[in-house]
Order: sequence, then structure tokens, then C-alpha cells
Amino acid sequence: MKYYLIGIKGSGMSALASLLYDLGNTVVGYDDSLEKKFTSAGLEKRGIKIYHDDSFQVTSDFVACYSNAISHDHKEIKRLEKLNIKMIKYQDLIGSLSRQFETISVSGTHGKTTTSLMIASILDKVYGVNYFVGDGRGHGDIKNKLFVLESCEYNKHFLAYEPTNLIITNIELEHTECYKDLDDIILNFNKLALKTKNNIILCGDDENCRKIKTQKKVYYYGFQSDNDLIAKNLDLNEEGSSFDVYFEGKFYGHFTLKLFGRHMILDSLACILTCILYNVEKEVIQAELNNFKGAIRRFSETKIKETIIIDDYAHHPTEIKATLASIRQKYPQKEVVAVFLPNTYSRTRDFQEEFANVLSQFDYSYIMDIKCDRENPKDYPGVSSDALIKKTKNSQKISVETLDLLTKHLDDVICFMSCANISPIISKFIEKIK
Repeated sequence: MKYYLIGIKGSGMSALASLLYDLGNTVVGYDDSLEKKFTSAGLEKRGIKIYHDDSFQVTSDFVACYSNAISHDHKEIKRLEKLNIKMIKYQDLIGSLSRQFETISVSGTHGKTTTSLMIASILDKVYGVNYFVGDGRGHGDIKNKLFVLESCEYNKHFLAYEPTNLIITNIELEHTECYKDLDDIILNFNKLALKTKNNIILCGDDENCRKIKTQKKVYYYGFQSDNDLIAKNLDLNEEGSSFDVYFEGKFYGHFTLKLFGRHMILDSLACILTCILYNVEKEVIQAELNNFKGAIRRFSETKIKETIIIDDYAHHPTEIKATLASIRQKYPQKEVVAVFLPNTYSRTRDFQEEFANVLSQFDYSYIMDIKCDRENPKDYPGVSSDALIKKTKNSQKISVETLDLLTKHLDDVICFMSCANISPIISKFIEKIK
């Protein structure tokens, strides 16, 4: 098949492009952005050509797939419509792939990417797997039977997928532009569970995961004693995290991660339980998790003299809280400074109090103007970074032009957080302090 992917530099689209290419398809891309993004590495490695104008002559044997960040009024969509090119939605194309393989669907409000990568790295070593992960990485081999699929709930995309086995890491209010309320989100996670063919793995510590109703076999994991897989005797220190694992009431093994925060232990428990169900030897799981380095843009560190710079995808109050806890664990003696780029007006509006509360827990916070390509600010009167700053202790506005404000924190940990592309801003700051 031949595919023309519009918005190919997006984290999901770039992963899809790599996966399709590896499976033997012709892949060509279009993107408005000329800048190099963290998602570009896999595309460049495969030599996938990217266009930024209408110069690619799309022939009738191509199928066009468009990112959900692309408006139907986009000039490239309009051009393809005039050419009568067959078009398919991003989630529907992924859904068709999920039906071709034994799909391990990793869903949840937080932790999907890390959990997916953990599972993929171990199962690939043992069996060989295809995978689609939200940090822009995808991989495929037509001979592989297994497919690890990060399954995002945004706009109910995951309901287009067909899981063989399902993992739900947690369920929380998010994407309020797509869902009426928390009950609506739980309902749709439950729909995904009902579509699952075999086993369902849930975080038993999460009260909303416990609300999932299904006739399929369910396994629970967490810290609480009423789970099937339990982590005990936690040791969270400056070198990482270690813990004992008990499965169905019996000691299973001791595990060590070079990762920080209780949320990373929960992600690893989801991985361990999945691998147990796939009959992976304990020693293989232990070794791979001990060597696991994490996902792209999840607690990615750069050190320049005494300044620790962290690039993190955190964009929800719960994620920011977890990132702060990880930093406090690894760098207990340093002050921690947040640089936050809010993404979407709806999220900023609906979680304003929660954002202000968690950002106030940093030693100092800098907040940028809201970034959003899919919402019109005129539809959200009064929603702004300035309003958030007024509610946040020890905070002030910052922009690319005022990055010099950060130079007073050169002995601290400076954590840049957003699901938008914040990497160019980090690069500019690094240039300044070098």
C-alpha cells in the first residue's frame, strides 16, 4: 500500500508512519512545520520524505491519512478532496492494524507511553513485537504476531481499536472538550473493555478502574493488598527505585528501576503483570526493567555545569505532581523551578485551580502563553496564562524573548513541561547559558 500522511510530525502520526514503513508500505508525509521535532528521528532514519507545500503529486493509488490536529478546511485536505484521493482517519487506520495482529492495548489517562515502551521492549526481546507508542516511535515486522498499541482516549479514538488484551493504567477527568464529565470517560473506557477478547489488566489502586464492568478475566495491580500483583518494601532514593513484587499472595521477585516516582513503579507493575501472562521468565523482566531508560520527553535530562534541565511531557495537574515528586526524589537538595507551557484553552479552564495548586508547590514557576492549534481563544473568554499566574504562588510570565529570567536559577533544577513542542525553547535556553 501507499500512504500519504498529513501532519506526519505529530507524535502519533510519526509513530504510525514508522510502523507502516516497516510493514513494507510506501510512506510519504506532509507537515506545516519546517522545524525539526523530537518525532523526526524515526522518520529521518527511514528516509521518509516530508513535503511542506502542494508539490507532491498524489496519485490515485495512495491512501491519505490525516492527523486530528489537521482541520478539514486545511488546504492540503481540500486539495486531496479535489483529486478524489481516498482518505482515512488516523484512528481508523490504526484500528485496521489492530485487527491484523494480537493487540495489547495500553490505555489510561496517564502512563500509557512509558508502560507501552516497557512492555514492547521486553516482549520484543522474547517474541518480537510491532509497536505504536505516543512518543513518536513505531516499529513493525510483518512476521510478528504481537502488537503493543498505546491507545489514547482523546475524542474516543481508542474505540476504533480491537484489543486482544487490555491494560488501563488509571482513569481521570481529562479531554473535557471531548467528554461531558468523568462518568462519560469511565463509560467509554468500559466500552473498550467490552471490546477486549481476552484479559484485562487494571490498576486496582485507582477507584475509577475498579468501576470497569466486564465478563472477561481481570487482573489488578498496585500497592494495596487487594490486588493480584502488589509492590511492597519500596525504596525510593537518588539512584532510582526498588521494590518487592508479590503475585497472587506469593513473593515473585525483587525489581530495580533507574526511574523515579511511585507512578513509575505502577507503570512497571502493569508491565510485569502483562509479561507474566505472556510467560516471560522473571529474570528477563528484571534485567530489561533495570536497563529501561524511559520514553522520549518523559523526564529527559540535560546537565550543564550545576544546572539540571528536564524536558517532560506533563500537561495535566496529576502528571505535573508526579514529575515534581520524581525530581524531589532524585535531587532532594536542589530547588525546583517549573517552566510550564499550557496546552489547550479547555484544559487550562477546567483545571485552573488544580494547575495553580500543583505549580505553587515548586520553588518558583514560570508560565507561558497558552498554546493550542485546535481551539479558538475567542471561544474561551477570560482563559489565559495571566489568570493562572494570579492564582499561582511565586510565579510570573515568561516567553521565548524573556528566557533570561531563568538565569537566576542556574544552580537549580529547571523543568520545562508541556505536551506541545517545547524543545526549541529549551534549545534557546541552553544556548544562552552555554
